Amino acid sequence: MRRHAHPVVELAGVTKEYPGGVTALRGVGLTVLSGELLAIVGPSGSGKSTLLHIVGTLDRPSAGTVRIAGHDVAALSDRSLSALRSRHIGFVFQSFHLVPGLSARANVAEGLLYSGLPRAERGRRAARALERVGLGDRMDHRPHELSGGQKQRVAIARAVAGEPDLLLADEPTGALDTASGRSVMELLHELNEDGATIAVITHDGEIASSLPRQVRIRDGEVVEDTGPAGAA
Repeated sequence: MRRHAHPVVELAGVTKEYPGGVTALRGVGLTVLSGELLAIVGPSGSGKSTLLHIVGTLDRPSAGTVRIAGHDVAALSDRSLSALRSRHIGFVFQSFHLVPGLSARANVAEGLLYSGLPRAERGRRAARALERVGLGDRMDHRPHELSGGQKQRVAIARAVAGEPDLLLADEPTGALDTASGRSVMELLHELNEDGATIAVITHDGEIASSLPRQVRIRDGEVVEDTGPAGAA
């Protein structure tokens, strides 16, 4: 863990209930420090997707407190929450979510649309992010001209282009073959070494065990947390 680490995610007593008496999360507490690389791991139906939505501010808890990058989510309007999300959180999903007709550079630049940056600067940052993920020679390629692993790298470049405080990767290797999946995980390790704070949401125990910290969730509760690795 890097020195002077500060909390990026702080959850205390977080519960999420849905109509019909379904409780997806039960009193979850979780702190993620800057510079961490961790896995949130659990089987299907364990609550990890709900936890992703809560940490990513895509949903609000029924009870408990959520602080992201020092901001208390409960105190923010939906509009302020959207601004917080666009400024502080990057998302990588299993299915890439790339726009088919756009080049890799344009797909990444689109992720900066609400950043307030001028168009030329968005393009420059997109190019920089693509170089960072090893796709400097694929900037003008459209998604159908890229392999699955390359598409996921474009998605990661889009997520990190705005230099968010937190990168949430939801089953980032789920749609990839073994070699491409390994390559994507290596990239996430490299980004973490460069200072990115990354949480990987996965059901894959092998991926989880390859990361410095594992937070295991079952039936809506954290049942194991190996804690921040070497926190200073």
